[in-house]
Amino acid sequence: MSIRVMLVDDQMLLRTGFRMVLAAQPDMEVVAEAGNGEEAVEVLRTAEVDVVLMDVRMPKLDGVEATRRICADPDAPKVLILTTFDLDEYAFSGLKAGASGFMLKDVPPAELLGAIRSVHSGDAVVAPSTTRRLLDRFSPMLPSTGKEPRQKELERLTEREREVMLLVAQGLSNGEIAARLVLSEATVKTHVGRILTKLGLRDRVQVVVLAYETGLVRAGGGAGQP
Repeated sequence: MSIRVMLVDDQMLLRTGFRMVLAAQPDMEVVAEAGNGEEAVEVLRTAEVDVVLMDVRMPKLDGVEATRRICADPDAPKVLILTTFDLDEYAFSGLKAGASGFMLKDVPPAELLGAIRSVHSGDAVVAPSTTRRLLDRFSPMLPSTGKEPRQKELERLTEREREVMLLVAQGLSNGEIAARLVLSEATVKTHVGRILTKLGLRDRVQVVVLAYETGLVRAGGGAGQP
């Protein structure tokens, strides 16, 4: 079954280019398009979409707010934020809003296709270590979501799950966490799955974001107060 992709960008030429790249893939099809966030939210009321490629700066409704509205639905498609180097702070606002990762607009086609497939399979596109470094840089610029700190949510975790979450937030892979805690990689994967379920998170990128919001990880990558 093909991955159903929606393109959201106010530049028609960019949408055309992305559409041509995706159309050449046997496992992908572009099933919907929109020129701004408001239109995207409306189209998704009726369109069956698996992955949304979302621009950030658009008229009427920007990509961050559109992502927040889309991801509020428990059955929402995965969202990939598209950005340029000078808009990274907006991309991370999108991650906080529920996006599963971000890509640069000038990304090579092969990387874009791989990212779409990864997100569709449930993985995050951006490596947690990369997310952490960029959060260190841009977290002071992130617009507030208006929500109170979610520190109490961490009380749902067992001591071991909290330990695993801290290492995920510091950018370690499952294999590295397994070696650090002397566990099997399968056991670590189980712990990560339980963390996502208990905290209502969609992927490892959101684990990193929440770790910053709750103070579990400080800017610079160290552990926060217990």
